[in-house]
Amino acid sequence: MTVAPVDTEIETLLACLHGQRRHVLGIVDGLSDAELRRPVLPSGWSCLGLIQHLTHDVELFWFRAVADGDPAAIAALPETDDAWQVGDGVPAQAVLDAYRRQIELADAAVRTLRADAPPAWWPDGQFGDWRLGDLREILLHVITETACHAGHLDAARELIDGRRWLVQS
Repeated sequence: MTVAPVDTEIETLLACLHGQRRHVLGIVDGLSDAELRRPVLPSGWSCLGLIQHLTHDVELFWFRAVADGDPAAIAALPETDDAWQVGDGVPAQAVLDAYRRQIELADAAVRTLRADAPPAWWPDGQFGDWRLGDLREILLHVITETACHAGHLDAARELIDGRRWLVQS
């Protein structure tokens, strides 16, 4: 059995992304189902909706569909019309578990690719002329998006119950 060499650049970028993913899951830890579903901003999104967005529109989309070109991932994209909205019948734990599972699948896909690998698939017409050129750019984009959303969750959590994430005095 041949083992692929470890790409230290990919592992370094994934380590940074893992920190942001831990932040996302950590800041919502301990919230009740009702609190996870409660919109706290005028736009109406909830913590649970944001996590479902990260699951579907970020982890599944960018890594499994765009970077890896996985036909099953591409086929799954239309299944969620609006990832920001979680159905009343969907258990909160199922959304959190789906995020964790997509992280595992995304990491597995990323580790099969080179940092300079171009996207295997691109959604024609979705972003106009904008395009990411390789896995490195995709990873940096997802790190940025996940960090931004972790900050959104920080604000939402503080509005819900006052808890703050690693605040330095």
